[in-house]
Amino acid sequence: MPGMTEVAWELPTDAAIKDNLAHRIDRQRDGVGIVVGVIDRDGRRVVAHGRYKRGSRRQVDGDTLFEIGSNTKVFTSLLLSEMARRGEVKLDDPVAKHLPDSVTMPERGGRSITLVDLATHTSGLPRMPSNFAPKDRRNPYADYTVEQLYAFLSGHALTRDIGAQYDYSNVGVGLLGHALALRCGTTYEDLVRDRITAPLGMRDTAITLSPDLKKRLAHGHDEDGRPVPNWDLREATAGAGALRSTANDLLTFLAAVLGYQDSSLKPAMAAQLAFPMRVAEEAERHPQQRQEDRTSIGLGWHAIQTERGQVVMHGGGTGGYLTFMGLNLARGWGAVVLTNMFRTPAAVVGVPILTAAPLPPAPKWRRALTIDPSVLDRYVGRYRYPPGIGPGWIEIARWEGGLTANVEGIGEAPIYASTPTEFFWRVADAELWFETDTDGRAVALVTRSPARGENRAERE
Repeated sequence: MPGMTEVAWELPTDAAIKDNLAHRIDRQRDGVGIVVGVIDRDGRRVVAHGRYKRGSRRQVDGDTLFEIGSNTKVFTSLLLSEMARRGEVKLDDPVAKHLPDSVTMPERGGRSITLVDLATHTSGLPRMPSNFAPKDRRNPYADYTVEQLYAFLSGHALTRDIGAQYDYSNVGVGLLGHALALRCGTTYEDLVRDRITAPLGMRDTAITLSPDLKKRLAHGHDEDGRPVPNWDLREATAGAGALRSTANDLLTFLAAVLGYQDSSLKPAMAAQLAFPMRVAEEAERHPQQRQEDRTSIGLGWHAIQTERGQVVMHGGGTGGYLTFMGLNLARGWGAVVLTNMFRTPAAVVGVPILTAAPLPPAPKWRRALTIDPSVLDRYVGRYRYPPGIGPGWIEIARWEGGLTANVEGIGEAPIYASTPTEFFWRVADAELWFETDTDGRAVALVTRSPARGENRAERE
């Protein structure tokens, strides 16, 4: 058609990726170390820039370990797919079938939560368990036990019907990993090693690290570039985000998913990708919603529909790391982005690579105010946009001395205060402000960006 530009379907060159990473780290202070891996039919390559730790001379590379956070969920769902193919479980098994008799799983409307409900975030379970109260917020999962998980499940009342709506749940996928491990009489860590990482030759992907792997673990940094402790997820939550890995290992994983490397896991991986992608409820009910705002949910993988096609992906974030793993199945491309600073959602780099779009520059640095924690607490909650307007929801959560915003289909990142009610992102040219009642409690928020204008979301 006249006026339309043909998309040049080429992965970016190493030089283009390197220039983008150098600009982010050296000029915009938007990272400490970033490693990017890409793979296509012609092979794989890794581009890295930055350091293991701020102030260190040691450079990150393809063998540097990072906490990969919620990318672990893809592995947990692959375990489910693989075990279902073996006949060890069924996707629609009630979770209760694989837990001790002493645990009472919540039910609703005469329906039980199944294993596939957990994998697709449609169980009705919340994002976090109500009895999650970490002693050390800098390592928040370290003291959450299986006994606490069982106590939460036995006392929880579901507020929505099972299978009715996507609602991202860390506790749900943590429970899935634990239930699958119980079924095999082992631990989650051993199950991942025996069924996935060992068969694929992923020697550098683990939870418990050998002395050599510890030496290669990049130090994590918070959004302001300060070193932070690593996270330790125990058996109750390991399936939601405990794995550490390298760009080289994750490219090996994507090579198997894309069929470039033969593997006994190929049927389970294919079944995982073939599982019907369910369009998030808001988009399903409102087809006038912009295609690029739509998020779909499958068996562990998420998918976003961009103007340049679909990207199947997952992201991850822990206290000092943000990571991305994704696929353009139509082109046979894969990408991995690993960072050791909780600043830039790695998808900001990964999605443009997979869609042959220009790599965006890092936004300019802005100074932030420090706001009293009691004020920030009044903003925490989920806010829903009107049907057909932008993403379905945005969730505000506390993080150390500030707030994070998790936007459906985009991911989670810190927001920073310019006034007590006005905030901005450092990862994008976007702002938000809270509308409050007479007690200072937020009742709505407004987001603004050049691409989408102003949109208001009301607190649920």
